[in-house]
Amino acid sequence: MMQLRPEDAIHKSYLNRLLIEIIDEPSLSHILALKGGTCASMLGYLDRFSVDLDFDVLKNTDERIVRKKIHTIVEHLGLTAVAKKIDNALLFQIRYPAVALRRHTVKMSVNTMIIKANQYAVQYFPEIDRLMNSQTIETMFANKLVAATDRYASHRTIAGRDIYDIHYFFLHGYAYTLSVITERTGLPVADYLEKLESFIKRKVTQTIINEDLNTLLSNDQFRAIRKVIRGETLQFLEKERMRMTAAEK
Repeated sequence: MMQLRPEDAIHKSYLNRLLIEIIDEPSLSHILALKGGTCASMLGYLDRFSVDLDFDVLKNTDERIVRKKIHTIVEHLGLTAVAKKIDNALLFQIRYPAVALRRHTVKMSVNTMIIKANQYAVQYFPEIDRLMNSQTIETMFANKLVAATDRYASHRTIAGRDIYDIHYFFLHGYAYTLSVITERTGLPVADYLEKLESFIKRKVTQTIINEDLNTLLSNDQFRAIRKVIRGETLQFLEKERMRMTAAEK
């Protein structure tokens, strides 16, 4: 298990409380699958702190039920939440007690768009002693590759953590589900990887990487990776693009 900084321990506690209650609510656990950085970290696929809870809907469902059940859980925990719908996602900002100038909100998203190529499995989360449906690592990696450009196209924002996760997944030799990329982007995989390379070269700066990662990594991790992550990620993508170009011929 990765080491948490003292200032992150409270946030992690509330994140875990929320996740336990969601898993223990059958009407939610049967239709939701955990994904993203928190999922990858809790399953040991990623070594950084993650502050959000992100879910996919496994089948078409009544969004009003999801919203109602989550609000019930929030109230049961003595917290407050604001919910809104943006595009194909339900977004919740769940606030917990915290001292001034410290993190005090868990952001939760429930993606309601079905991606047919996504793959899921019931996996054990030892940190909370629970089983839950979640994306496989191959699906998480593929969606992370798409997230970097999709986040910018949808919200004009760039997340240094996307680049960190892509770098980490390549470095550790994880595979990715090709069909997720083609379904989400409409492009052959090699063409999308070329697009992602170009995006990183044009849009991802050292400042973006520094500002996003310095709160998610230990000081030693941050110092070791911050200057090399952009260049090494581009090298991984170029090598993978060339491999996929050869495979697609």
